[in-house]
Amino acid sequence: MSLNTGLDRRAFLKSAGMTALAGAVGSGTAEGVVVAGAAVQPEQTQFDFDTIYDRIGTDCSKWDAQIAKYGRDKIEVPMGTADQDFRIAPVITRALQRRIEHENYGYLTIPASYVESIVNWNKRRHGFEIDPDLLLHSDGVHPAIISTLRAFCPPGSKVLVQAPVYNGFYTDIRVVGCQASESPMTLVNGRYAMNFDDLERRIDHDTHALILCNPQNPTGNVWSRENLMRLGDICTRRRVVVLSDEIHCDFVNRANTYTPYATLEDEAIVRNSITYKSASKSFNLSAMKVAYMFSTNADYIARIKRTGQHRQGINTLGVVAAQAAYDDGEEWQKQVVDYLDGTLDYVESFVNANMPLVKVVKPQGTYLAWLDVSEVVDRIGAKQTAADASDREGQVTPETIVQRYLVEHAHVLLNTGSSYGVGGAGHMRMNIATSRQLVALALTNMAQALAQV
Repeated sequence: MSLNTGLDRRAFLKSAGMTALAGAVGSGTAEGVVVAGAAVQPEQTQFDFDTIYDRIGTDCSKWDAQIAKYGRDKIEVPMGTADQDFRIAPVITRALQRRIEHENYGYLTIPASYVESIVNWNKRRHGFEIDPDLLLHSDGVHPAIISTLRAFCPPGSKVLVQAPVYNGFYTDIRVVGCQASESPMTLVNGRYAMNFDDLERRIDHDTHALILCNPQNPTGNVWSRENLMRLGDICTRRRVVVLSDEIHCDFVNRANTYTPYATLEDEAIVRNSITYKSASKSFNLSAMKVAYMFSTNADYIARIKRTGQHRQGINTLGVVAAQAAYDDGEEWQKQVVDYLDGTLDYVESFVNANMPLVKVVKPQGTYLAWLDVSEVVDRIGAKQTAADASDREGQVTPETIVQRYLVEHAHVLLNTGSSYGVGGAGHMRMNIATSRQLVALALTNMAQALAQV
């Protein structure tokens, strides 16, 4: 599809790309906008992810915070914060409504049925069983990782990460007074790979933990069993505990397979690890503050509770929502994964056809596209502009200049790749978990803006 820079956007939204993704779940051309708070979707076998669901005015960070920062006229499609714009599974809303009918919200005793739902979901979906006695609850993956780091990593010590990597890990490491040791991944034809030689060289007497991201944010890698076994062998031999963040595990695209770290064949490798999960990504429940971690190593769990001072804080309504999701939301979750898989196909096809200054390779997992904008950096003089801005504002990266350019000229917000550590320069992260109509609008705006540089 060739780009016409005089393209009528409304006409585009009626036709472009929507039929090109035939077979993807919910790929119709619904043009309405549903206002948040509308009636609960009825029970159904196919869910609507195309109709735009209006989140503006609900104090969400993805939309309202960016509109407050840049102005409503500058933000047509925010594609930063990693949550979804879809209405949640109706079974979750109904479960919450039933709970709200009981008008008391005192202290919660975590119900056995919730633990059972976690165990059953992982057994049914991912083929392994969590020991309930070795499972700890948390109000988020970050607090769980922080308490683990406190248990294993003395202040001032090093924590390994494979960069570019989720920027929240750097904050977790700083909070406990440790230092991030970045092992740059290798990049070949748009696909990243672990650099095992570099990783092992970085391990010394002061290195006690590695934070693994599987599937990987922001690159979208879904690590193979062979990758994980080799990583695990290094860390086990060198006495480095593996903290495996698998929060994106339910978003794996066609022809790819998620391997839970806890299913590796070597028992010693598995025992040298803790895994972190949550329904928050799978079912878009980040506001509900529920997560969990587990291990096969009872000594590790005891150490986290004792020296990491882990508190199993949890949200009552979050438990209700997560249990409903795990027990009865599987069909909704499968359909949203299929829909986003189709959207990622569309993103790759559109960018390759219409944005010669941008490169993208479809991720193996997550709903995050990792865009190579290094040519855009050069074309708009972002390095010099960033240097000039740094004199006035403090450190400003070329990727920040690209971000500002796209907000100004395309009315689209992306995350700066430089915020994800070593290897993030020249890249931007795009969250495509929204109506395909909005994805089409964002890409069209970007293509038109970049055609002018």
